[in-house]
Amino acid sequence: MTEAATNRRHFVLASQSPRRAELLRRIGIVPDEIIGADLEEIPAKGELPPAMARRLALEKLTSIKPRFPDSFVLAADTVVALGRRILGKPDDEAMARRHLALLSGRRHRVITAVACTAPDGRSGLRIATTAVSFKQLQEAEISAYIDSGEWQGKAGSYAIQGAAEMFVRRINGSYSNVVGLPLFETAALLGGLSWPILGR
Repeated sequence: MTEAATNRRHFVLASQSPRRAELLRRIGIVPDEIIGADLEEIPAKGELPPAMARRLALEKLTSIKPRFPDSFVLAADTVVALGRRILGKPDDEAMARRHLALLSGRRHRVITAVACTAPDGRSGLRIATTAVSFKQLQEAEISAYIDSGEWQGKAGSYAIQGAAEMFVRRINGSYSNVVGLPLFETAALLGGLSWPILGR
């Protein structure tokens, strides 16, 4: 097999998120390379949550793709939105506490954009949105969650796959999207670009 033919099945995940790598493994994909893009994940002036997720996913993709022109490269970005307000990754405990207080007793959206390019130059993008409703949080619950450290590096200051799942009253949409990578949309995107999903 030639190097070019081998690279046509070479897969690069443009994200250092262990959650995304684990989710990809659930659909039979073990990335050959896992490389994060060094970008400022802050909204542009007046930017709405879906637009921010789309922009950052594409920026991550275009920053990594030139290094792997003959490979499949996949990037994603997840945004937590309370109305038009974007709750990014917290800088410190105080910000995480504010985020959780805002989410308490309310419904928010988790939006993930997934972008991919194939070795033949084709590309695609999918966006998934999940509505998540939190119960009313007591101050003691917020404090205990802050003490757990799970909030660190998480958009919206929580990880649904951890202890924060006990805060969730209702979820409407993809659970894997809230974790960080919507598997239905990702599999559809990759299948459309001729990557074999689970042997297909």
